[in-house]
Amino acid sequence: MLRHHNALASPHPAIRPPTRIACSSICNRANSRATVSPSTNHGKLLLPRGWPSTRRRTTTVTSSQSLPGYTPDDADQCLKPSDNISFAAVKESVIGINSALNSVGVRSELILLALPAVFGQAIDPMAQLMETAYIGRLGALELASAGIGVSIFNIVSKIFNIPLLSIATSFVAEDIARSATKHPNSGKLELTSVSSALILAAGIGIIEALALFLGSGLFLKLMGVSPVSPMHKPAKLFLSLRALGAPANVIMLAVQGIFRGFKDTKTPVFYIGLGNLSAVALLPLLIYGFQLGITGAAISTVVSQYIITILLLWSLRKRAVLLPPRIDQLEFSGYLKSGGMLLGRTLSILLTMTIGTSMAARQGPTAMAAHQICLQVWLAVSLLADALAVSAQAMIASSYATLNYKRVQKIAIFALQIGVISGLALTIGLYASFGNIARLFTSDPEVLMVVRSCALFVCASQPINALAFIFDGLHYGASDFDYVAQATIVVGVISSLILLWAPSVFGLAGIWAGLTTLMGLRMVAGILRHMSPHQTSAALAQVVMPSVYAGSKDYPSVIETNPSLL
Repeated sequence: MLRHHNALASPHPAIRPPTRIACSSICNRANSRATVSPSTNHGKLLLPRGWPSTRRRTTTVTSSQSLPGYTPDDADQCLKPSDNISFAAVKESVIGINSALNSVGVRSELILLALPAVFGQAIDPMAQLMETAYIGRLGALELASAGIGVSIFNIVSKIFNIPLLSIATSFVAEDIARSATKHPNSGKLELTSVSSALILAAGIGIIEALALFLGSGLFLKLMGVSPVSPMHKPAKLFLSLRALGAPANVIMLAVQGIFRGFKDTKTPVFYIGLGNLSAVALLPLLIYGFQLGITGAAISTVVSQYIITILLLWSLRKRAVLLPPRIDQLEFSGYLKSGGMLLGRTLSILLTMTIGTSMAARQGPTAMAAHQICLQVWLAVSLLADALAVSAQAMIASSYATLNYKRVQKIAIFALQIGVISGLALTIGLYASFGNIARLFTSDPEVLMVVRSCALFVCASQPINALAFIFDGLHYGASDFDYVAQATIVVGVISSLILLWAPSVFGLAGIWAGLTTLMGLRMVAGILRHMSPHQTSAALAQVVMPSVYAGSKDYPSVIETNPSLL
């Protein structure tokens, strides 16, 4: 038995190096070495210093197994420990993936997942557009007041909602790919990632509801709406009512993330659609029929949120155990660690958006009403591209968990191609119809005139938005949360400085120049991440090791891989 061995070379006669070395498709040119700790029965990969570490993936391999797509070749010569492994050498020997793993092509699977997700992503913004249209008929003051309330609600709720949604998708997809087990009696899947996400969502939702309800006056003051402003009283009432729906809203988003981890984008669309049908019926009834104004709009939204949440939990209960029998089976550490990284990213984006809304509010009700119309259209159209990113994230997370890097590469390339095409199509369609869309929200000629001054930014930014969202999805799929957080904080600081300066010179157009800068720099950050050189040792060693030790009794039992290869 070998007492000491190296992952890249061994004198053992039964050990042969691989002819085809797999590496992460996202990693670029770099030379590095993998270090393996000496051990009697196993080898363990040590992550290179400087690599971000988030949630470890562990793949157990026995001596009679080989990782999918990787086979040893007895004809090659062993690599020496002193050899430098260049990216060019690796590229020449990149392996193909077993066709059995690709019974459904990458393009077909991505499209089949993205199409329902497009509708799912569009339903909520469209519901907000409909709510804005109904409120806009009440007048500019009501529209501006509701716009302030919606902005504050989104800021507070999404601080934790967005990280939880993104992390749940990746963690559930990883757990299903690696270690899914079924309950002995019910046959439902037992996944700690599902139960942990639901409990965290419930706790976060209650905290958000209390913060929004009790601190509505303080939040309005921070947004630049003083108690003497005509917007203060209706905005405070609207925000207090919307706060009651915060628990349902957080749980609803967490369950959507769980379904995405299951690679199921159809079920959420169906139940979200049913829930929003209630809002369609309640909005005109409460706003105009009972003459409740924006109060009726807030009530209808809260009711629809609880309907959607109940339906989604009922559906999820059919396929997975919602709560474990013991509290010690929960896994909060991964969510908290990765969530802490994404919290900085979310705060940076929301702070930038808040500054934009605050600067618009300071310019008066007319400018604020125009900004609200442009913002709702911008978000509704831009988030359609996010559906593609969500689908790519789920596919990359499951493929990455099984070390299928060739498939990861195909997913990333195809998603980016579709993103460019869809972004250009949205630009053309939106530019041709923006005037008619704006008139759906208001007939006020002054508001429409201000809206037209910002139309170019809303339309031209669509390809940029599409690529920014897709790059985020690629990063999330590989759990590259650390880089996303750091890059977005820098981007947010730069964009916020523009937002603080530009409105005093260019008015509302200056605000939209700052928001376009935000999305443009996010896109650039994604491009730089994929162009920058990375160490390849982690990607190489995790594949070289099982090939080198194949057929040996010293075959490593555990391969620890770095989850941040994007």
